[in-house]
Amino acid sequence: MHLQLIDIAIIVAYLLSSVFVGYWVSHRASRDMKAYFLGGNTLPWYVLGISNASGMFDISGTMLLVGWMFVYGLKSVWIPWLWPTFNQVFLMVFLSSWLRRSNVMTGAEWIQTRFGKGRGAQLSHIIVVVYAFVSIIGFFTYGFKGIGKFAVNFLPWHFTPNQYALILIGITTVYVIKGGMFSVVITEVIQFCILSIASFAVGIIAMLKVAPETLHKFVPAGWDDLFFGWSLNLDWSKLMPAANGQIADDGYGLFGFFVMMLAFKGVLISMAGPAPNYDMQRILSSKNPREASMMSGWVNVVLTFPRYILITGLTVLALAFFSDDIRRMPKMDFEQVLPLALGRFVPVGLLGFLIAGLLAAFMSNFAATVNAAPPYFVNDIYKRYINPNASPRTYMRLSYLASFAVVVLGVSIGWYVSSVNSVVLWIVSGLWGGYTASNFLKWYWWRFNGYGYFWGMLTGISASLTLPTILSKFAGVTAFASLKSINTDVTFVFPLVFLISLLGCLLGTLLTKQENDAVLMEFYRRVRPWGFWTPILKKVLAEDPTFQRNPDFLRDMFNVAVGICWQIALVALPIYIVIRDTRALIALAVVVVTSAILKFTWYDHLRQIEAHMSATEDRPAKA
Repeated sequence: MHLQLIDIAIIVAYLLSSVFVGYWVSHRASRDMKAYFLGGNTLPWYVLGISNASGMFDISGTMLLVGWMFVYGLKSVWIPWLWPTFNQVFLMVFLSSWLRRSNVMTGAEWIQTRFGKGRGAQLSHIIVVVYAFVSIIGFFTYGFKGIGKFAVNFLPWHFTPNQYALILIGITTVYVIKGGMFSVVITEVIQFCILSIASFAVGIIAMLKVAPETLHKFVPAGWDDLFFGWSLNLDWSKLMPAANGQIADDGYGLFGFFVMMLAFKGVLISMAGPAPNYDMQRILSSKNPREASMMSGWVNVVLTFPRYILITGLTVLALAFFSDDIRRMPKMDFEQVLPLALGRFVPVGLLGFLIAGLLAAFMSNFAATVNAAPPYFVNDIYKRYINPNASPRTYMRLSYLASFAVVVLGVSIGWYVSSVNSVVLWIVSGLWGGYTASNFLKWYWWRFNGYGYFWGMLTGISASLTLPTILSKFAGVTAFASLKSINTDVTFVFPLVFLISLLGCLLGTLLTKQENDAVLMEFYRRVRPWGFWTPILKKVLAEDPTFQRNPDFLRDMFNVAVGICWQIALVALPIYIVIRDTRALIALAVVVVTSAILKFTWYDHLRQIEAHMSATEDRPAKA
């Protein structure tokens, strides 16, 4: 593609301004580790929410979502449950406040709150640090491949995708390493504003250029239906055979079964809490538990609307004006739909602005990922095991070094990965399968101990690294040929990894002693989880008869169900607006009704919880 001079100037000006702003605020992060990693717990919830949304508005995921919507239409709303997207609802309703009450800096440091300082806790601490690095490198690789595929289509210099990715990562690394959380958050807010303006512009262009009756000529029956049966029932054979081939390759033909598996997997992952990445870091950076919950709720709103305006606009433009070209292709990479649509239909000036916005999306995701890694090395390894009495300057220098090391390692791995989708499926099916069992049990079962956590995580991570390869070999055997017709990553990899990890959890726990009562009682007092905590509750009540257990299980589950409906409607609303479908009114009605319910059953209840916690958390226990 040939960019005009004004577009190039806009892109370059954006890149330079990002570095300048990041450096401008970096002095606030250099005071100590808490300021560097958590912004000193001074950032407002709505700013953290926009920052978190900006980090999630990544270019790799957006390319995938455009490709999915092109092929699957409105039913593509359900496919992001792979991550799962509705984990933000669980965080909003109860898990963000539980996590923030721990008052720690990292997910690994949280382990001491739950398991104490014994041998099992030490092993658990180490395995969380290992998992954090593995998952952060996985997300880094995912972003690396996406930005390279995008940049090679737009930027005017003749570099390879990997070379473009390396250049853009280098620019972002400059201000991320120097400025820490303050630089990341401030630049992400600016980047999100740019991206939102560009997204609405693309949506408006699509609405002006493509009438509903025109769109219907290029899509099969059922493309604009949100709901589905057991089978997908989208037949592209007369319109675009390559799309049918993509559905077969994805293995999503049995769509009802596929979504059931996503829901099963998604609930378990969501109830396990956030993985140790930038999402967890934003929660720990909030001022208090109430603001942590509000931040997670705000992410659902600010991320969904502009992102799906952009996704739908690009999809509609590509369907209306590129279907003939794609129809002639024997094999189409649908991840390329986004750059194809951008290059042809966005006018000069706005194109540079939009490319800058999409680069901003990558830079936000990359910055958040890199900033999440150093605390695990500096705070959880160096400070805890090597030099607990080092000067703040030493810790800061090590933070810079750790950030740089993560970048180098991520680039080295990402250079050799073949596709965005392959990384996504490994993360959501294998790696998260290894994380889920241990982190689910840590919240809800009092007897679960540090040894169980360690062995569950170790067996899970090991299985996540080996099972995908084993299953892919079985899929080539005639007796297992049916594996090719469904998505093996979601259907088989996650459940198997989860069961192996769960076995490790149970054996590790039941063959070793329970944790110290004092540790469990302090955790239960501070976090107040619901679940199987009756023996600990009795001991707490023996010391403090005025203590009240958490009675909100049914309320929280109701709010989760309402919240998922709310989130789906928030996604469907901008899609129906862009394609100019009257079902937008139904989606809007669902948003209004569910918002009203959540106001009374969730938002108003947050103040009551916070008032109760403030009155009881500092109450001294009886000797």
